[in-house]
Order: sequence, then C-alpha cells, then structure tokens
Amino acid sequence: MTAEVVLPGVLADLAGGAKHLTVEAGGGTLGDLLDDLAARHPLLDRRIRDETGAVRRFVNVYVDGDDIRFGRGLATPVPDGAVVQVLPSVAGG
Repeated sequence: MTAEVVLPGVLADLAGGAKHLTVEAGGGTLGDLLDDLAARHPLLDRRIRDETGAVRRFVNVYVDGDDIRFGRGLATPVPDGAVVQVLPSVAGG
C-alpha cells in the first residue's frame, strides 16, 4: 500500500525539504505508515509522535480529508493511493 504524505514547509525541512513524500504502509493503517515514515525521517517522526508513539496533541493528521482524531486514530485505515496531510497546530495572538 502506498500513500502520499503532504507536509507544510515547517515540517518539510525535517524530511529533506520534501513537501510530498511517497510512503509505504505494510499493514495498511496510519500507524504502519508513520512507522515507515519514522524509519526514513526520524526527526520528522519526533515532531509528529510523542515518546509513547501517539500523535502529538498539537499535530493534526488527515487521511483523505478525514481527521483521525474523530475516527480510529493510529488504527485508521490508509487505502492505497490515499493522501495523508500532517499539519501542526498554529497558535498566536
């Protein structure tokens, strides 16, 4: 299963400057996809997931436009050809 991971500029720097990555997910879930991404870009993984492996609360992840927080989280199925967007929350005042 192959998916496209889309990153904003602030995270793309941690993936060699690439804003679009093609990633494999052997088991077909978001957790599997993030494991593959972590193997290739460990610094990026540390910005997406905490030390327990959970998606950080200030990072929003969407699979084909659906927020994983309102679905199955890391168990969210990632179909072949899916687009996974990773967006850190923006705060300011």
